[in-house]
Amino acid sequence: MGFPDQIVRTLDLAHPPAQVWAAITTAEGLGSWFGNTATIDLRPGGAAQMTFDGGHTANMRVERVEEPSIFGFTWHIHGLPDEDPRRTYVEFTLEPVGAGTRLTVVEAGFAQLPDDAHQTAFGGNTDGWRSELGELVEYLDAA
Repeated sequence: MGFPDQIVRTLDLAHPPAQVWAAITTAEGLGSWFGNTATIDLRPGGAAQMTFDGGHTANMRVERVEEPSIFGFTWHIHGLPDEDPRRTYVEFTLEPVGAGTRLTVVEAGFAQLPDDAHQTAFGGNTDGWRSELGELVEYLDAA
């Protein structure tokens, strides 16, 4: 039996797609709900970076930008050494639903990992997305 390859989360948000798009694709938005500070070059091949409490830094590479509906990036896999070249791919898909937005987040690429690394990365990111998407909702609701 193989390991799960992806984490999928879907949220119905009471905010228009343009507002959700800004929250997930701008330095101000990302630095408010996802990290403590952020930078982003919003184009395929562009670099993005987030810093978190405790000094942890996440370096990302923008892979896909189809405003206002799809934003994707790759980033380092949690639990692997910094020099490990393997990455997971994260994609946000925004779909208008009434006056709001259905946001689907998919992080894929975990099946490339051996058992112990898979447990660390998949479990950590499953919990992480639960927490971070809750912070996204709070950020949008406060705006």
